[in-house]
Amino acid sequence: MSPAPHSNRWWVYQRERFPVFAHGVLILAFSASAVSFSAMLRGAASVPTLPSLVVAFLCSFLSFLHLRIADEFKDLEDDTRHRPYRPVPRGLVTLRELGAIGVGGAVIQLLLALWLQPALLLFLFVTWTYLALMSREFFVGTWLKARPIMYLWTHMLIMPLIDFFAAACDWSVSGAHEPPPGIFLFVVVSFFNGCIIEIGRKIRSPADEEPGVSTYSVLWGGGRAAFVWLGILFLTGLVACVAADLIGMLRPALFVLGSAFVLAAALAIGFALNPQRIRGKWVEAFSGIWTLVLYIVLGAGPMLARLLFP
Repeated sequence: MSPAPHSNRWWVYQRERFPVFAHGVLILAFSASAVSFSAMLRGAASVPTLPSLVVAFLCSFLSFLHLRIADEFKDLEDDTRHRPYRPVPRGLVTLRELGAIGVGGAVIQLLLALWLQPALLLFLFVTWTYLALMSREFFVGTWLKARPIMYLWTHMLIMPLIDFFAAACDWSVSGAHEPPPGIFLFVVVSFFNGCIIEIGRKIRSPADEEPGVSTYSVLWGGGRAAFVWLGILFLTGLVACVAADLIGMLRPALFVLGSAFVLAAALAIGFALNPQRIRGKWVEAFSGIWTLVLYIVLGAGPMLARLLFP
């Protein structure tokens, strides 16, 4: 593999490890929905303010970037042994450069939180602390890696923390001293959505499996992994519908998410019966589509409708 020219190596890095535009759309839906859902729970008469939306998006985006950078540090040994084609092992970028970007991102988050509402610093520090523990595998890495389910849920708990910060960009700024009742449902949805994406990207056809790389299709078998993914997706849909009912969106949520679940079931069954390469990629792609659709239904969509049709 020929090295990328120095001028475009960061473009190559983002394309391979953190696609800015694809991730940006999902993170925008995620953050806008957290802010909007909080505002609707509070019974706010107007749409969230632009500063709240911007800070929620930028801080969420940087938090997900921090997750990627932390993975580069944490997985370097395994990547060097089993995936030498990745950017850091092959020398495209260095850990020192990524670390500097991570520190710069944290400074930006700090300044944004201070500017919008200093009370947000508490939620930001909690998120940073949990990310630091994740980066060290909670100091029990060998034990965790031997227990895939434990590893999954402990690492996905970062999602509710990022989500809670985004929602706080609404209710904390509004002057409330505590989150509105019901926000925990949105946080639970975010946790399950993180599990859906994580499992979905590690369900592969036999032709795509790599020696030494632990995927859920290797650990559990392709069919079982697909049905675990589908079961979590169903549970996510149920919790999302309960949350949607709190903001008067139950019927749209049932229709949209129910239709999406039927498609997901077809994908899971198809992969279980015939795990072709393209079907494994469909499961991964649909995980992102499901997440995007759910967040639009649960917050961003209703708030956009309120903005366009006051």
